[in-house]
Amino acid sequence: MEKVLDGIRILDLSYFIAGPFCTMLLASMGAEVIRIEPPGGSLDRDIGPYSPSGEGMYPWHYCCNKKGITLNTREEKGKEILRELIGKSDIVVESYLPKAKKAIGLEFSKLQEIHRGIILVSFSGYGQTGPYSSRGGFDAIAQGMSGMMSITGFPGSVPLKAGSAVIDYGTALYGALGALLALHYREKTGLGQAVDVCLLDTAVSFMETVFAEYAFLNSKRSQIGNRRPYTAPTDMFQARDGYVNISISTDTIWKRFTQLIGKPELADDPEFKSNRHRFQNHEALNSIAAQWISDKTVKEVVEKLNEIGVPAGPVYGISEVFDDAQIKARRMIEYLEYPGEGKIPIPGIAIKLSETPGTLDKRGPKVGEHNHEVYGAVLNYGDEKIYELKEAKII
Repeated sequence: MEKVLDGIRILDLSYFIAGPFCTMLLASMGAEVIRIEPPGGSLDRDIGPYSPSGEGMYPWHYCCNKKGITLNTREEKGKEILRELIGKSDIVVESYLPKAKKAIGLEFSKLQEIHRGIILVSFSGYGQTGPYSSRGGFDAIAQGMSGMMSITGFPGSVPLKAGSAVIDYGTALYGALGALLALHYREKTGLGQAVDVCLLDTAVSFMETVFAEYAFLNSKRSQIGNRRPYTAPTDMFQARDGYVNISISTDTIWKRFTQLIGKPELADDPEFKSNRHRFQNHEALNSIAAQWISDKTVKEVVEKLNEIGVPAGPVYGISEVFDDAQIKARRMIEYLEYPGEGKIPIPGIAIKLSETPGTLDKRGPKVGEHNHEVYGAVLNYGDEKIYELKEAKII
């Protein structure tokens, strides 16, 4: 079946989460992604969790649909081969610090000398410009510096980060979007361009109206647990056998809720008549909601609320996610067979295209698994030359 990015070749020189996840998204939509690792494998292959055989599992998660080759870009011969590959590619994705990037020859000006239409997508902690551009960075650091951790948690708790690497994944999405925008520009002009995305920028962009609240309302967003700041009752509540999230964010939904709980008079109560009034009185409303929910099961609460159009959902443990009918129907957990390991569950494709759907149908490559295929098909190297390069530790 045709895919929207068929014919696009991407060199992936990134590691850890953001860059590799970006290229996996593009690979799922048909791009030929060639992951380039140093001989012996990339650093992220030694990051936990580990499979029963001792193999790092992170690359299983974000290297699906890719081809894997090895190349020693520290050696001049390796740099020469990399330039050959760049000349036959559309996009280069990298996540090196500036000093290493320069040593390899991945500055955009150098790439343009090879291929005027090349697109360079650079991932970093702080961006390619600014006083922190030479620093390394990770997801939690960006969450902390953006202010996100200061508003996460319950009142009085220490600052908290999100339970998963949301900033890494958000930056991956920005990188994929940037690559597609640059491809569109190239279609019109024939020219490539550099795409600069970083963790700190992503984290700051995820901060909603927090900065405007501080600057114009003299209001410093505080830790508020699981509730939303400007609607109520919108929070997590304890049912008889677990927890449930509900979100009452409009007057219509509020009226439906009051009917369901047998208190229709609250709909016109002056203290609760609008969002503005309800969030100011969230403690009273949370108490009312909590009382109604407490003697019911999670299933009862979710079904009753959704039947009348009040958004609600259970708070799952990880095992329960596997069994959810909607997650199954949307194929948001896929299974890929890994040699010697069995079928491994990975998150599915969140972008559903009607005419050119993406797929995750190939496991992540072993170190250098596609050396012969890529060097032979892309650069026309014969078996003898590939053998010589391997003996010289170039690949």
